[in-house]
Amino acid sequence: MKTYITRGRFAAALLVPALVLAACGGDDDDSSDGAAGSEDGQVALVVAENAIQGGKNAEAAEWVEDWVIPEFEAMKADEGVEVTVGFEGSGVDDEDYKTALALDLQTGEGADVIGGFDGIWTGEFAQAEYIQPLSEVYPESESWDGWDQITENVQQNLSFNDERYGIPGGTDGRVIYFNKELFAEAGLPEDWQPTSWDEILDAARALKDLDGVVPLQINAGTAMGEATTMQGFLPLLAGTGATVWEDDVWQGASPGMEQVLDFYATVYGDEELGDPLLQQEAAGRDNSFLQFSEGEIGMLIEGDYLWRSVINADSDIAPMENRDEVIGWALIPAMEPGAGIDGQDFVSMSGGGGQVLNPNTEHPDLAWELMAFMNSPEALLERHKDDPRITSRADVNEELIDDPMITFIAEEVLPISFFRPGLEEYPEVSIALQEATETVVGGTSPADAAQQYQSTLEGIVGAENVAE
Repeated sequence: MKTYITRGRFAAALLVPALVLAACGGDDDDSSDGAAGSEDGQVALVVAENAIQGGKNAEAAEWVEDWVIPEFEAMKADEGVEVTVGFEGSGVDDEDYKTALALDLQTGEGADVIGGFDGIWTGEFAQAEYIQPLSEVYPESESWDGWDQITENVQQNLSFNDERYGIPGGTDGRVIYFNKELFAEAGLPEDWQPTSWDEILDAARALKDLDGVVPLQINAGTAMGEATTMQGFLPLLAGTGATVWEDDVWQGASPGMEQVLDFYATVYGDEELGDPLLQQEAAGRDNSFLQFSEGEIGMLIEGDYLWRSVINADSDIAPMENRDEVIGWALIPAMEPGAGIDGQDFVSMSGGGGQVLNPNTEHPDLAWELMAFMNSPEALLERHKDDPRITSRADVNEELIDDPMITFIAEEVLPISFFRPGLEEYPEVSIALQEATETVVGGTSPADAAQQYQSTLEGIVGAENVAE
């Protein structure tokens, strides 16, 4: 028998912090407009975001209040429909925001359009029946022309059990970054693109001959947190043809799990192709960024965040004035050609969030129109005009992005990328994966580490929900 989340179980876990959050939030007048009705013959809608002007995600709040709302209201007025849109902004920790959303949805309240919804929450909320597939809330959403601009892979981010629950917004992707100057010294090509794990390791072995250079940084251990899972374990697992959760079961001590842990053992074991001490430092990830920017690490697996916000010239973390000339990037290969999920040669992992419709809305047609409007090319270009980012839409990315690396992510990486399972148990499972890599870095055999992981996993999700 499989373990599923019940509404009562989820609500009980969320109730206390939600009440605390509500006590600290806005006044009753602001919250009473959720899942709106009408005022004096006008339709009233509410859009929520974990954003607030002058505070957290201020740009998003400004976009909604200063552009989306007046533009949408004017558009509908031109069509002869009087609509007023209210904004329910928050500026709290993401987990507190999640808790407040869950309490609202459980009680039939909340905003009509819910933004700032992390894709990792989708399955959890869906299993608790707090959100419903778009096809049920508003069937006409299936014919939206925007779906043609969002790859099926990216649609996974706000999907569960092959049903769309929302529209994904911005996203990202993982690649292998490499230092072209160090590669040249090691006799490696500037246009390097490995096609297997063996080719990654061969490049690392060549880099090992350079003095003072750590050949490869792939995050491991619990100190790196979710970065270990997203930048390390899950892309490698996808390269074996497996996912951590599929067909209602979790992956235990499977061959794919052992193959991933064996890769870690090769990097951090006898061959010393990575720095095991770096994986144990509280600031290990930031230190790895700094070492990479200073030419002390040859290869590093990371997301486009590294390029945009860490090694760009204006960064306060690890700026590189010569980034564009020195740093190259490559797709993460499957273990061997064709061995990845769906027979892919290359793989990646992505994250991000978006917006969902409140199934309790009194106006699903207009709520959907508002959400679709917020994800139109016009709206997204306005949203990101001063800070170009990867959006979920290919047509917007083509117009918005002129950076070659970010273009590479948008065009080459997103179509082959995968997303984490949005399930209640995932955060604990992720920590167990981090612990498995940590034990291998410490000298435990991959087989023993896999068995230890399976035992931990069974304690989290139940033995009946684990496959080997």
